Amino acid sequence: METDRLLPATVNGATGDYGSWSDGEHERPPGRRRMSYSVDGELCRVDGNTEHEDLYIQQAVVFIEDAIQYRSINHRVDASSLRLYRWYYSRICQWGLGLAIAMVLLLAFIERPSSLSVSSDPRHRSASWEPPCGFTEGIEMVCLVIFSLDLAVKSYLIGWEEFRKNKWLICYFVVIFVSIIDWMLSVSMVCNEKLRVRRLLRPFFLLQNSSLMKKTLKCIKRTLPEIASVILLLALHLCLFTMIGMLLFAKTEDPKKNGEWELHFRNLPSSLTSLLVLLTTANNPDVMIPAYSLNRAYSIFFIAFSVIGTYCLMNLLTAIIYNQFRGYLLMSVQTSIIRRRLGIRAAFQVLSCRGAPQAEEESVRVDAVLEVMTRAKMKSYYRAAITADVQQYAEVGHIDREQFRKIFDHLDKDCIKEHPPLPQYNSPVLQKLQVIFSHYYLTIIGNAVALANVMCICTILVLNSEKTTVERDNYNLEIINLCFILYYLFEMCVKIFAFSWRGYLSYRNNIFDGFLTVLLLVLQITIFATYRFPYSGDPASQHGMSLWEMVRLVNMLIVFRFLRIIPDIKLMALVASTLLDLVKNLRAFAGILVVVYYVFAVFGIWLFEGAIKPPPDMSVLSNTSMENITSNFSMECGTYEQLGYWPNNFDDFAAAIILLYDVMIVNNWQAFIEAYGRYTTEWSKVYFVCWWLTSSVMWVNLFVALILENFIYKWDRSHSCSVTDVERIRYETSVQFIFKEQIQEPTEEELLCQLHQHPHLHLHW
Repeated sequence: METDRLLPATVNGATGDYGSWSDGEHERPPGRRRMSYSVDGELCRVDGNTEHEDLYIQQAVVFIEDAIQYRSINHRVDASSLRLYRWYYSRICQWGLGLAIAMVLLLAFIERPSSLSVSSDPRHRSASWEPPCGFTEGIEMVCLVIFSLDLAVKSYLIGWEEFRKNKWLICYFVVIFVSIIDWMLSVSMVCNEKLRVRRLLRPFFLLQNSSLMKKTLKCIKRTLPEIASVILLLALHLCLFTMIGMLLFAKTEDPKKNGEWELHFRNLPSSLTSLLVLLTTANNPDVMIPAYSLNRAYSIFFIAFSVIGTYCLMNLLTAIIYNQFRGYLLMSVQTSIIRRRLGIRAAFQVLSCRGAPQAEEESVRVDAVLEVMTRAKMKSYYRAAITADVQQYAEVGHIDREQFRKIFDHLDKDCIKEHPPLPQYNSPVLQKLQVIFSHYYLTIIGNAVALANVMCICTILVLNSEKTTVERDNYNLEIINLCFILYYLFEMCVKIFAFSWRGYLSYRNNIFDGFLTVLLLVLQITIFATYRFPYSGDPASQHGMSLWEMVRLVNMLIVFRFLRIIPDIKLMALVASTLLDLVKNLRAFAGILVVVYYVFAVFGIWLFEGAIKPPPDMSVLSNTSMENITSNFSMECGTYEQLGYWPNNFDDFAAAIILLYDVMIVNNWQAFIEAYGRYTTEWSKVYFVCWWLTSSVMWVNLFVALILENFIYKWDRSHSCSVTDVERIRYETSVQFIFKEQIQEPTEEELLCQLHQHPHLHLHW
């Protein structure tokens, strides 16, 4: 789940922060303390009974947890609110909320029009299962009740005044309210309504639950002016060349010279569409062939258009998005760091108020810090490292502010996995064998053997490529594979001998390698136990799996096992590590992409459901006259019908998602534009162009920017690292580490100012 989620809080206590009471507004509940500081000594004075000291421990625990998860500390801090707050952020509560969001989004696949069919091709699609009225509506109402409770908890934790300032929570309330009204209309109409507005609003539940996605939207909003300027220049470039093209390829009296005009420049919409598609290179060189066949000089027009538009303006757009993205991410990381430092400083402040108020310098008791560490939810290695540092001050009995801050610097360090020591053998022979089998050269030999195994499989596949599965000599191939698998088993056993079980399993590569080795051995034994020795024939009718199917499975696993070489090649390990980190750092971007896909798919179903229907008797189309075919139908080369794109449609939600993906790739996307333009209206092109701008132009460039940021960071770090250190970098790669050198630490004055603005602690100076 997201760790920075409840509200898009700002660090200065603006509308995004938690809070319940403003200064001077409402009385403080019983047990509430007031903190004040003298100008010279910053002495903490507590107005309250000592029986409430446990409340300070609870507050410190929550502030530390807020710091760990980069959450805002501006929330209610009375005992009951703290219990509710910790319950809300408990794993079961957050997973339950995430499950409700997933369920309400997945309803689109089973609602009418249902996607529960084997094929989306309307020519031979079987009738899909339609849920009875009230089935999906019941699930949706349960989810809406959960969202209502989520809104109520959030509103309570921040208070009415802050709720009125928070646009996201107000929109949350409006979306829930509109969804309930639309749900009631659906039930009253026995689920026969044509339009469900709430389907379009469902992605909002995913957005509002992640502050990372909200920050991404802010980045996009901030980037829009720069993007708009380049898109405007791109539109000017497109219009200019469209007019030039219509002048160059005007209709002439000679029909043989009208090929370019007839196919691509017949009118303004056709000309704009042809050049827009050329901007994505999807119809190159098809678009220029008719003119180029008449005069090679016409190629200058198309080359100039592509060079200026595709290679200059589009890449300039990528540069702008990358530049803005980097600035956004740096600002986001800076905000997160300030939240962490503020949470730690707030924990120190409430703990110092629990101690002796007459101390000359602010400090906290060691036993209080240890109690906080036992209650706070954090990773075990954080708890162990911080507790060990705190216990060093046990003799002194207290910790000052600077020591407290340094102790919690462990939160900024990811755990580096340490491998256990090698086992000790008394025998000199065993010791020598241990040195041999733990040497790096054994891994190199294993990689060479794995390469030889893959090459044998590749050679046999090439030799048997023209043979049927019955004609292939699978048994000989399995004998070869068995020899290699026995070596893999030997390699695994000697590594276990050299490193011990714990040492062997401490390497992820060994886990991957060992699991596939055992699986291959089991499959190989199964093959020989099933088909005996020697083997003749293929008794597929006597067994659940034929010999070929088993051999194919073994070969695929052997090829997959060959990926073990990746960590041993520095550049390959770097690239693979970057791809793995994308999964960790791409959640917000992937979430926004899901939202965009969802919204456009719903709009597509509304606009184009059932728009393209295949004519009857498609199987005998070549033997029938064109009289039975609709006027919109076309079997010209490169059209939707001639390419057989029937499964790509907007007849259900799953099919719409696939079609949108095909358009995002922009390969042959002109076929979809042209087909829906024929079957509906020319204005349908606006929908596809908007999707291209949103997905291919905006989101693909953001994805490229994220890849660049991760790879450049790792590339710079890897210059001074060996192959084995590249894995270590992967443990340290997060957005905080990427911008570590550029992050500015907040000063003590800034932190105290933020604490003073806390709407619930009531700090005075």
